Amino acid sequence: MRVLITGWPSFLHGEATAGDVLSMQHLAAELTARDIRNETAWSPRFVPGTLGLDDARPADYTHLVFVCGPAHGWQVSGLHSRFPDCTRVAIGVSVLDGADPAVTGFHRVLPRDGDGEPAVDLSAPADAREVPVVGVVLAPGQPEYGDSRRHEEVHAELRSWLNELDGAVLELDTRLTGDDWRLCSTVDEFIALVDRVDVMVTTRLHGLVLALSRGKPVLAVDPVRGGGKVSAQADAWQWPALLQPYQLLGDDSRSLLDRWWVWCLRAAGKSAARQSSTTSSPLLAAGVDALLAERERV
Repeated sequence: MRVLITGWPSFLHGEATAGDVLSMQHLAAELTARDIRNETAWSPRFVPGTLGLDDARPADYTHLVFVCGPAHGWQVSGLHSRFPDCTRVAIGVSVLDGADPAVTGFHRVLPRDGDGEPAVDLSAPADAREVPVVGVVLAPGQPEYGDSRRHEEVHAELRSWLNELDGAVLELDTRLTGDDWRLCSTVDEFIALVDRVDVMVTTRLHGLVLALSRGKPVLAVDPVRGGGKVSAQADAWQWPALLQPYQLLGDDSRSLLDRWWVWCLRAAGKSAARQSSTTSSPLLAAGVDALLAERERV
């Protein structure tokens, strides 16, 4: 007996959701625990370089299992013609139409809903390894820097690196508004998000300042050639994890990003960030003193 596990994350034109992938992984683990040989087919767009449906030879399998999601559409129906000699089973699927060829092509269907009593989805329990949560705050275009701007190139390189990062990446925005649920409406709400990340990656001054103020390590990148306000703040805070545009756009960019990323995750970076959390600006008292001095001159 040899089983090929498939699902919507297997299709080139499908999509991979966390629930679908976890369901497929749970089935693979259960089959392996019972000493049943199995392989999982993934879309090359989702997991390049692994077994895909086009690579799977039907003669190599006795059974095909389709896991999770709706049992509906031409891609699911195509499994029946692609693997005609396999025993085909659908597990944990939604049955929208019991007469749909996508459904009737299976030898057995164990639905989660749509046909009989609903059953708990295969993605439960949602067990997973621990990964760092990464907040990302990118600066806007900042035209005030003129020809010194390197925002587009810097952000393109950062996004490429973030795509390969082993972490849960959250794009954050320091802008506040009361009419867009995608943005925070108060400072307290934004700080609540900062408190939930493990590391902040930012090209924005307040991404650096607010994260350090909450004791969070920051990997800062200045998007301005020659250094702008991000570099100035990093200097004021004596924060070492800072890269300049020429470094990010050079041949060693990935190694530099990786080095500071690891530093932020380790004890040294965490300790430095905790020490920074007690920092306050001398400009507050100095500004009030200056204001009072000006009043006395009037």
